[in-house]
Amino acid sequence: MTLEAIKYKSGQLQILDQLLLPAESKYIPVAGVKDGWSAIHKMQVRGAPAIAIVGCLSLVVEIYDKQFETKAALANEIGEHLQYLVTSRPTAVNLKLAADDVKSQVESLLANETVTVDGMKQEVIKAIEYMLEKDISDNRAIGDNGANVLVKGVDRPLKLLTHCNTGSLATAGYGTALGVIRSVNERNLLEHVYCTETRPYNQGARLTAYELVHDKLPATLVTDSMVAALLSSRKIDAIIVGADRVAANGDTANKIGTYQMAVVAKHHGVPFYVAAPFTSIDVAIEDGSHIKIEERPEHELTHIGGQRIAAPGIGCWNPAFDVTPAELITGIITERGVLKPCELAEKVRQK
Repeated sequence: MTLEAIKYKSGQLQILDQLLLPAESKYIPVAGVKDGWSAIHKMQVRGAPAIAIVGCLSLVVEIYDKQFETKAALANEIGEHLQYLVTSRPTAVNLKLAADDVKSQVESLLANETVTVDGMKQEVIKAIEYMLEKDISDNRAIGDNGANVLVKGVDRPLKLLTHCNTGSLATAGYGTALGVIRSVNERNLLEHVYCTETRPYNQGARLTAYELVHDKLPATLVTDSMVAALLSSRKIDAIIVGADRVAANGDTANKIGTYQMAVVAKHHGVPFYVAAPFTSIDVAIEDGSHIKIEERPEHELTHIGGQRIAAPGIGCWNPAFDVTPAELITGIITERGVLKPCELAEKVRQK
């Protein structure tokens, strides 16, 4: 059984505080939109799909027991809350797209004179609650589609490498890139998985390693700077990473360190896959140069667990993401199949 990072039922929301992992497994309540924004911004919850779900569910918690006199008042409050939530982590497109979907639904319900105020609220709540259920089924499909490609024509177990955290802690459950690895393992075709430490926030060492140990998968932790040495000394069959945003041409923004892994993979002839739901694809952005890259506070680079590890007074540059060019990506694994980067825009328009 995979980990459950998001617990929701009837207007009550709790999340597993990922800042405390792996030392402590503690669920914290999210009592409304301000809590949701804070949890996302502070990275108590992270991973593009999970950010979208927790953000929207925090809106549900906010309005669940409130009474609204008019549909316009309800629509205004929902719009203001969504606008605020989107500012929490600007690079992860899933939350913005989810917010846009909710806004569109609200506009439609507002225009429908047969829908009451309470009916409008219940429809919005039901649609957001469905996001949680759909994300898990999408992740399963991503896992299966990825496994199908990786094991095709292979008669031996695989050695795989992943970066950052893309599992149950980054989604509603099961995971994207880590979901692919889980699906390969379920077919008894996983020999070993290597996970990077993922500095400076150590999502690989703290979170992916935590999930791999929890699932009893054969796994080894390496530092980010060991990837080239790993690929030159051991046969790695593929690298699978997640994505926070994918541009129309296939350029992909993911956790800092992903780009250099793709470059090294190209040199060593190792397939490099991105696993992401369609909600991570933003066809409104032509290419990766237009993706806004979030910069994080200096202390995340200079301190670990509150302890300074860098010389006082040194300047810092701390981008949370980098952009991997489409030409370095073998395929993008989605719930609708494995696509070449050049196929993305057309496929999204067909959905």
